[in-house]
Amino acid sequence: MGRLVIRFIIFVLLIGIPIAEVAVFMVVGSIIGVLPTILIIILTALIGAGLLKRQGVSALAQLQDDLRNERVPAASIGSAVTIAIAGLMLLTPGFITDAVGFALFVPAVRRWLWRRVSGSVKVVGMEGMADPRQKQRRGERTIDLEEGEYSRSDDHSPWQNRPTG
Repeated sequence: MGRLVIRFIIFVLLIGIPIAEVAVFMVVGSIIGVLPTILIIILTALIGAGLLKRQGVSALAQLQDDLRNERVPAASIGSAVTIAIAGLMLLTPGFITDAVGFALFVPAVRRWLWRRVSGSVKVVGMEGMADPRQKQRRGERTIDLEEGEYSRSDDHSPWQNRPTG
């Protein structure tokens, strides 16, 4: 049953939306004319590019802040991905994709969408990321030596005469 639903969604995305966009183009073009319709599509693409740049930079700054403060950046990643999708939708010609794209640029819509999706997202904590013991748990081996626990006995080492400090 799941595969049938996925196939239907793919069908709608790849076939249904372009057909709907063409229909909307025809209706809007017959009401306001071809040239104004084309200008609106170009204008929404330019506005979308500007919004993508502005909100994309903000989302990346939030992501960096989360990482710097060792917070799990799940919501920041979700927001950044949603902003990227919104930008792509606004750059894609069409009134339906523009409406969805503009909606995804609204922070309240992104928060609402995140609340709906976050239950199915598995968030893994960042604790222990820099801890060498984490590597040991994954089967990797880390050897951490202090001064005096090793000797320089290799006379052919390129680091033999290297200054220390």
